Formats: sequence, C-alpha cells, structure tokens
Amino acid sequence: MPLGHNKQNRLRAVLRMSRTATIRVRIEPSLKREVEDILSQLGLTASETVDLLYRQIKLQRGLPFDVRIPNALTARTLRATKAGKKVKRIGSKKELFADLRS
Repeated sequence: MPLGHNKQNRLRAVLRMSRTATIRVRIEPSLKREVEDILSQLGLTASETVDLLYRQIKLQRGLPFDVRIPNALTARTLRATKAGKKVKRIGSKKELFADLRS
C-alpha cells in the first residue's frame, strides 16, 4: 500500500536531514526575533535562509552583497548618527518632502 502524501514528505525530510551538516551560531536575541519574524512572513525558516545564503555564496564565489570598509567621511557620519548628532527627526512623509525642498 503506498504511503500517504504527508508520510512521503516526512520521509523525504528525514532522508534530507540525514544528509545535512549542522551549523551553530551565536546571535543577538532581539535581532534573531526580528529577522525570524520577517522570514516567517516570507515563508522561510532560519535554516532555509542559511541554506539559500550558502548556495548564493557558492554560485557567486563570494558574498551575494557588498561588504566594504567605509571611507573616512562615511565612518564619521555613521559614528555621529549612532551618537545622535546632526540627526533630523521627521514625523511624516509630508514633513520629509518639505524638508527636502527647503
């Protein structure tokens, strides 16, 4: 008697799991929660996302996004922004566009 659809899927999953390696990472708990919420909305698990990342690294022979050391101006700006210096707080799109026009 053939296996039901769900049993076949579970069997395939078990077989796939037996051919996988484990990766352990440490990550800030709040970042983990936020990212897993976004991934859930995309229909992805953290494991599936890591698998996608690894496959993209393999395909592109590097990270699938730019990783750069910021130039001096960018580094100063990032530090100032993080410290709350020269940061404009804008409450709406209307205020933003008015500020951009001025």
